[in-house]
Order: sequence, then C-alpha cells, then structure tokens
Amino acid sequence: MTAQNIYDDPVFFAGYEKLRRTASGLNEAIEQPAFMRLLPQSIKGARVLDLGCGFGDFARKSRRLGASAVVGIDPSSRMLEVARARTDDPAIEYRQNAIETLQPMEEPFDLVVASLVLHYVSDYEAALRRIAKLMKPGSRLAFSVEHPICTALPEQKWCCDSNGSPLHWPVDRYQDEGERQTVWFVDGVTKYHRTVETYVNGLLSLGFRIVRLEEPAPLPEAVLAQPRLRAHLRRPPLLLLAANLETVFAA
Repeated sequence: MTAQNIYDDPVFFAGYEKLRRTASGLNEAIEQPAFMRLLPQSIKGARVLDLGCGFGDFARKSRRLGASAVVGIDPSSRMLEVARARTDDPAIEYRQNAIETLQPMEEPFDLVVASLVLHYVSDYEAALRRIAKLMKPGSRLAFSVEHPICTALPEQKWCCDSNGSPLHWPVDRYQDEGERQTVWFVDGVTKYHRTVETYVNGLLSLGFRIVRLEEPAPLPEAVLAQPRLRAHLRRPPLLLLAANLETVFAA
C-alpha cells in the first residue's frame, strides 16, 4: 500500500489549517462530540495510539483525560510540525509514519483512534490487521470516516435548484467500492469508497466486537451558530465505529 500525503501540499494545508482554526468544518460541529462517545468510560492510565494525529488535538485531550502515554502518527511533516509546536508534554510522542507502513511498537496500546483517516487508505482489511497487532486483548479501536453515502460519488455535492438551494443528496455506485478522485481545496484528492457493510464486517472478521455505531447529526447549538449545518440533518455526513479486540491478534 502507498500512503497518500495530501496534507503536505501547501495549498491544501493552508485551506485545511484555516478550516480548523476557524472551527468552520464538520470536525468541531459533528465529528468530535460524537467521537467522544466512542471512547471507554475511562482512559486513565491508558496507552493511546492516535493514527492520523494531525495537529495533535486528540493526543493532548487524551492526556487531559488521564492517558499515561500517547503516540501520534501522521505522514505529514507539516501537520507534525504544528503538533509539536502546540504540545509541551513528554508523555506525547509524534512520529512521521502512515497506517500503510505501521510496524509493531515497543508496547501494545489500550486505545487506538483514527479520526477521518481510513477513507484515505486503499486496503481497509490490511490496515485493520496492522492496527490489531498493536492492540491488547480487550483494547478499543475507535474511528470515524466520511459516510459511504457521501463517498459513493466523487463529486460529493448536493443536487440544487436554480437558486442554488439543496434539493437532495445523490447516491449512486454505492456497491462499487474503490478509488474516488475528488476535489477538496485542491484537485486530485484520492478517497476510497466502501460500504457500511464492509466497514462493519471487516472488524467482525478480525475478532473485534462492535460496541457502538454512530451516524451523528450536528448539535442544535451548532446549527444555531452556523445555519449552513442544517443541511447535514438531511443525510449523515459521517460514520463512526467503536470496537473491542476480543483476543490476541497474531495472524
């Protein structure tokens, strides 16, 4: 598998950094509030692996919640540069790496998270196998992806009326899994469409027990603050899953 590193593109990075800085994306309004519901009741004393750690927001949050150590992995040198600048904590370590090239580490982890990362990975099953080898029995994997009804068509756009008002969200080629070339800040961003069935059964086939599935809507207060988010009440933009690894994974 070859890792995509679109976040080191200067134009893409500038657009993404502005989106996160202004909190105008789906992360703050929808994804992160739901993501916290995927976590164990307590992560006090846990070793945490953050895949696609970006600016290190979740790594720092994990430490505030009591995690004993956090390793953040990201293929982007630009993202890690910001993460290190914002982090003053010897218990957080950032490493430049990608899910596609993960290798066994010094100690297994109690919690592995991957926020809006796996839809950039071409081989989902291989990624899960690599991740499972880094986990303890009973540990949790929590991840979010763009919802498959959004990734099915590469355009990822509403069908609108002559005034530009959304009429409906088109879904086609849903069962046709694979690569989609789309535009997000720059042309040629590669995402991989797969069905909800594939996401769920991929976990079950490797010995995970699913403990939560979410298709979150924006919080009411977020809709009041940003009325444009109301459109996301009409179809789920994100899929979130949490699953516990039941046994030692050695395959």
